[in-house]
Amino acid sequence: MATARRAEPAARALHVAEPPPLFTQRPLAVVDASVIAALLFAEPDQAVAERTLAACQPVAPDLLAYELGNVAVDKLRRGHAEAAVRAGLADFEALDITLHAIGAVPAFDMAARYGLTAYDAAYLVLAAQLRCALFTFDTRLADAARKHFGTAA
Repeated sequence: MATARRAEPAARALHVAEPPPLFTQRPLAVVDASVIAALLFAEPDQAVAERTLAACQPVAPDLLAYELGNVAVDKLRRGHAEAAVRAGLADFEALDITLHAIGAVPAFDMAARYGLTAYDAAYLVLAAQLRCALFTFDTRLADAARKHFGTAA
């Protein structure tokens, strides 16, 4: 008696359902106070800052809030309208920026190594820890980041 061969199943189509790009994870990137200040206080580089934030999931050291407060005070002292300055700070509270604590020793070490302030060094420390890009309008910080990451200017 011969056994009947079973037919192999036909190849099936692979169906792929993907979320629209709006819902996909954007890459992490450290953004410093110069980028956020440009966005919040309508500085000349505001459009660049907007595009930067739209392309990444922004993160920063938790000192960002205090740096922006200092920028706001400086703007007020230079004659900017208090209502506009307060509105900029209120807009910061609505941004989706994940803040991270950075230790004093790592910030000190990075600052001493590259001739930065400890504040600026904290952004570079975070970018190094997370292995992600650092966005800044600060040339000195950008140069230190390129040296640290071994990338060309």
